[in-house]
Amino acid sequence: MKAPSVDYVKVFSLAEALDLLDQHGDRAALLAGGQSLMPMLNMRLAAPEVLIDINGLSDLATIAVTEAGTSIGALVRHVDLERSDEVRNRLPLVHMAVPWMAHPAIRNRGTFGGSIAFADPAAELPACCLALDANIQVANRSQTRTIAAADFFCGLYTTAIRPGEIVLGANFPMRQPNDRSAFAELARRHGDYALVGLAAHGRLNDSRLAGLNLVFFAIGATPVLARRAASILCREQVSRGLIAEAQDALKHDLSPDDSLNTSGDMKLHLARVLLGRVTSSLLNSTPL
Repeated sequence: MKAPSVDYVKVFSLAEALDLLDQHGDRAALLAGGQSLMPMLNMRLAAPEVLIDINGLSDLATIAVTEAGTSIGALVRHVDLERSDEVRNRLPLVHMAVPWMAHPAIRNRGTFGGSIAFADPAAELPACCLALDANIQVANRSQTRTIAAADFFCGLYTTAIRPGEIVLGANFPMRQPNDRSAFAELARRHGDYALVGLAAHGRLNDSRLAGLNLVFFAIGATPVLARRAASILCREQVSRGLIAEAQDALKHDLSPDDSLNTSGDMKLHLARVLLGRVTSSLLNSTPL
């Protein structure tokens, strides 16, 4: 199939993009990397009247490190995240996750903002944002607002973005010396959508974990925080018995449905496997 007829406008300022978005409302679609939008157009799953190409907004294509933390602009490409020294040193969880995202051709075009705005439940970056307590910035014609990642992902392909708003990027808190991150996912083939994935971040003090976020993806309509399992792992010094107890707790944290390729029971089993691997990685990872 071919995409429907659509008007195309390329903008070079945020104000111009927001004016057009306000003018056309839900008849407009934003074009950044296009790795999700273009297949949807070709399959006639989306039929906007206007495509607003925002690739000219160079201010949104930067990675910046300040005393407050690290910010990633919405138009930063996945390949730039993969190659960035700032991301490798300051946001190792994101750096670990990017090579699992599809294939190089996709990563060359896909954008950070596009991934979190699309909110695919099997995507890696939304889970990383939640694990790292990121704050996501969005703007419309009248204001800019900040949304905690925990409040941003609302449902299947649904976010807290309001009509007329554009994602500007995300801010990540400054990492501390005892912070630890780990990432793992299982897929039928490398580059395929994850069957189950896990992004984890916390602190390690004398072999004890604290402030641990365990975020599973491809297991529900949104990234899922496994709160009970995380609290168990933070209760005392980690041991094999404690890991097994946390794995058992996943049946309370997760409620995976059957999918085309994997049953809910299999997903829960895979989540247990990943929790064991990721916990081991957290305990043995090199500090920042």
